[in-house]
Amino acid sequence: MSFISEFKEFALKGNVVDLAVGVIIGGAFGKIVDSMVNDVIMPVVGAVVGKIDFSNLYVVLGTIPAGVENNLAALKKAGIPVLAYGSFITIALNFAILALVIFVMIKQINRLKREAPAAPAAPAAAPVTPEDVVLLREIRDALKK
Repeated sequence: MSFISEFKEFALKGNVVDLAVGVIIGGAFGKIVDSMVNDVIMPVVGAVVGKIDFSNLYVVLGTIPAGVENNLAALKKAGIPVLAYGSFITIALNFAILALVIFVMIKQINRLKREAPAAPAAPAAAPVTPEDVVLLREIRDALKK
């Protein structure tokens, strides 16, 4: 079998196509969750905690040269080492929400699979009586007469 035909057979298997579709949908879903965390949840959490913008929480690990603003974007642009733990908190929360949503989805899918109605059973046929029993019954009935 040639390399190209083997690759074609591999690439067109159902599992590979299903995986590709899952990755594409997962990437799009990840963007939705990322937007939900950054644009909806983190501003609310920041307001409750005290007007904190988590994306700008950082610790400078070096010295800030003169003329460089003390904000995360300017420090990163200047190449100063910065421990951006606020970004980590946002991404960790993003992961937790994504994991929770996937867990709930899988749980619902499994519940729907279990609740699928069983195929109706065929009507039970009358049990087949062995031939020797039938003959014995006929003899019994003949002797009664």
